[in-house]
Amino acid sequence: MPTIPRLHTEAVLTPGAAIDATQAQAHYLGTVLRARPQDPVHLFNGRDGEWLAHIATLRRDRLTLTVRHLRRPQHPEPDLWLIFALLKRDATDLVVQKATELGVSALHPVLTARTNAARTNPDRLAAIAIEAAEQSERLTVPAIRPPRHLSELLAGWPKNRPLYAAVERAPNAAPLRPTNQPAALLVGPEGGFTPDELEAMALHPFVTRVSLGPRILRAETACVAGLALLQAPLCG
Repeated sequence: MPTIPRLHTEAVLTPGAAIDATQAQAHYLGTVLRARPQDPVHLFNGRDGEWLAHIATLRRDRLTLTVRHLRRPQHPEPDLWLIFALLKRDATDLVVQKATELGVSALHPVLTARTNAARTNPDRLAAIAIEAAEQSERLTVPAIRPPRHLSELLAGWPKNRPLYAAVERAPNAAPLRPTNQPAALLVGPEGGFTPDELEAMALHPFVTRVSLGPRILRAETACVAGLALLQAPLCG
């Protein structure tokens, strides 16, 4: 049985609603998948759950869908943020994709002394996150914040959200443990944090230095490993 395509929309989803697909979605369904009128599509918007819809009209770059019924109600998802030092384009794309698949609620790129990039393409990253959410069957798309300097981020940090900083070779760093509470993971650039940055972190009681294991990981690998560890099943 063919897989039913799944699309994200900003529209309100209710029975009988008529939804206009974007030009890119119309191209994907009509040209890539060769869909036809009355073919099923699953829709989600991050608020109303996932709904079954059918293609009502399909012409070149224009496609409309009619919403039928609710398939999955909206449910709470992990309140987990990823704070990562901005990487080169391909590595940043990979981090956004995998973090979305792993269920983060927000991604915060930061600029550090050893950051090897200075800007992002918000539209590109949003498109990557939406596609990853569609394919992984999650019901939301994570927020992607504009890059900020690490010092600025720490100064405005919500004090009730623990920030676990993955620091390689940190003395007495505890292993990263799972949590079911709001939390955030901080991963530095290739080359790690500078001594000044580590001293600045130590001034904030909400920051905890943690270890991701005995090996030195690439930044994008550390993001994936840390998010997996934070969401591992709690024991006991």
